Amino acid sequence: MKTDSQLQQDVSAELKWEPSIHAARIGVEVKDGVVTLAGQVDSYSEKWNAERAAQRVAGVKAMTTELKVHLTGLSKRTDADVAEAVENVLEWTSSLPAGAIKVMVEGGWVTLSGDVDWQYQRQAATDSVRYLMGVTGVSDRISIKPSLPLVTATAVKSDIEAALKRTSIADAKKISVAVHGSDVTLSGTVHSWDERDTATNSAWGTPGVRNVVDMMTLAY
Repeated sequence: MKTDSQLQQDVSAELKWEPSIHAARIGVEVKDGVVTLAGQVDSYSEKWNAERAAQRVAGVKAMTTELKVHLTGLSKRTDADVAEAVENVLEWTSSLPAGAIKVMVEGGWVTLSGDVDWQYQRQAATDSVRYLMGVTGVSDRISIKPSLPLVTATAVKSDIEAALKRTSIADAKKISVAVHGSDVTLSGTVHSWDERDTATNSAWGTPGVRNVVDMMTLAY
């Protein structure tokens, strides 16, 4: 297992390796495997990329972010301009039903709300606005409300467990699936952030699921 010092060095190196990040302006602290990123970035997309880069490093158990987005020069936009850009890109996102997502912008921070049938549609909405100029943050308040008939908890559990077995997760048997109505709770252990994402995506891709609670822990 890596020491906090080794982990700090590895995260810093990964940030320097990522070309979309100005790593010199990002500080890295580690305590008991929990990584904290602090500093200032030029865009929300840079902040997002820094977080993803840190999560790629083996040994990171959890992460907190104290990165501040500071827009300069041509990157600055009025809230009205940002809102118009967000609405336009959502309209051009083919996986989203027309008019399904509502947009609010305050200080460059975009809040998305509304109802969609699937998690991939909610993900597509947040992904489409993350890299727009003038955006300082994104809040996802989109609800999953499947238009398909609700299925039994037993069927949902069985479908998710089958999906987990098909994935690249090293030991899918160590992930427990609990279903209550349309809510799914995943617990147990995974060996990386990628495995964690794969497990939650498998749950979200199951018909009838409206909410996924991630209680999994990382075990290196």
